[in-house]
Amino acid sequence: MARFVTGQVPEVVQPFWAALQRGEFIADAAAQVGTYRKQGTRWVAACGGVRPRRGRSLKDRCLSFDEREEIALAHARGEKQCEIARRLGRSPSTISRELRRNADRDGAYRTTTAHARAFERASRPKPTKLHTNQRLRTIVQDDLRRRLSPEQIAARLRRQFPEEREMWVSTETIHRSL
Repeated sequence: MARFVTGQVPEVVQPFWAALQRGEFIADAAAQVGTYRKQGTRWVAACGGVRPRRGRSLKDRCLSFDEREEIALAHARGEKQCEIARRLGRSPSTISRELRRNADRDGAYRTTTAHARAFERASRPKPTKLHTNQRLRTIVQDDLRRRLSPEQIAARLRRQFPEEREMWVSTETIHRSL
């Protein structure tokens, strides 16, 4: 069962991380977003001290907590999905999908549980090919030691293994591994 905590709301946690990046203390950064030092310490520990990527560039693509709250209120009033979508500036299919994916078993839509469920789905990390494929990782590491660029490595792998897609890797994956 998904549980709601304020750490799951990017509108809260991202300004906290931005304050930390500006050099502020955890207590001050936590106070800026309306929480306490211990909660800020938990956020830092949960992420291993690294600002989470989620929530930075997904602002327009993913529904915010406020939008989910508006969906819940309108749905409870019995409004049609196309009316809700028009008011929020979203596609009707987005509203339909949100209600279908995040409603309770009895069909009720609750903002906090919907936001927590969406967060859980979005936060599942997918391991990179370089993490799961030892043979590929060894080849890429050897090529990096020989000072080949990620673009050269990716192109060479496609030529060397034309039939083995599991041996192909994107330049972005190589850049992230540096």
